Amino acid sequence: MNQPLAYIHPEAKIAQNVVVEPFVTIHKNVEIGEGTWIGSNAVIMEGARIGKNCKIFPGAVVSSVPQDLKFAGEVTTTHIGDNTVIREFVTVSRGTIDKMKTVIGSNCLIMAYAHVAHDCIVGDYCIIGNAVQMAGHVEVGDHAIISATSAVHQFVKVGTHAFISGGSKVLKDVPPYVKAAREPLSYAGINSVGLRRRGFISEQINEIQQLYRILFMSGLNNTQALDKIDIELTPSKERDEVTNFLRNSGRGIIKSYFSKDAD
Repeated sequence: MNQPLAYIHPEAKIAQNVVVEPFVTIHKNVEIGEGTWIGSNAVIMEGARIGKNCKIFPGAVVSSVPQDLKFAGEVTTTHIGDNTVIREFVTVSRGTIDKMKTVIGSNCLIMAYAHVAHDCIVGDYCIIGNAVQMAGHVEVGDHAIISATSAVHQFVKVGTHAFISGGSKVLKDVPPYVKAAREPLSYAGINSVGLRRRGFISEQINEIQQLYRILFMSGLNNTQALDKIDIELTPSKERDEVTNFLRNSGRGIIKSYFSKDAD
């Protein structure tokens, strides 16, 4: 839709049925897919690659220059997957030479005032709550939820299906399938409600529960716990997801809130 009160750079590639509201600014080297809606006063900057049927709400800024003093003007991009919603005043920075791109997957909800910094990789079906602040190079797995006003340290990894409570300081990696809460941020059980909602059966949930009992409640260090998990638990997608995450953690994982004697 051609909106005379919006500025659209002539080199921007915009599908025919995209709706651009008044006072939107769209820079060059931008691609926007079919069915997407761009709300008034949103700014879509160079390098944005926005998928189909997205909603970008008023005041959002997508693909801004990274807030990184090492950024030297390299040509980088920001990718927003299909059906993703970017609410009011969200800011998303494009990549740097590290990954050359920032990525938010498909079917995500990024709530108002959140910030997704340069080189972050956010999976599909994620929810990033109001005013969540994500530093650079953060990785978030599919179906993860980071609740409102949480602050996520650079290079942190959040596993698939993890849930992080509101107002958290996320300084360590959060493994897949868990709930993380309290201060300092700690393991607070598995995300059983979320897993059931997404179709996990009881056998899968029980296996995940047993795995984290070994990891967090057996009194073993992480290396010993991983060895025990490899020996005692049958290989499965869920087991391998967790063990691979633990072995590849760069910042170390959160600790358990519970004592080893907890039920």
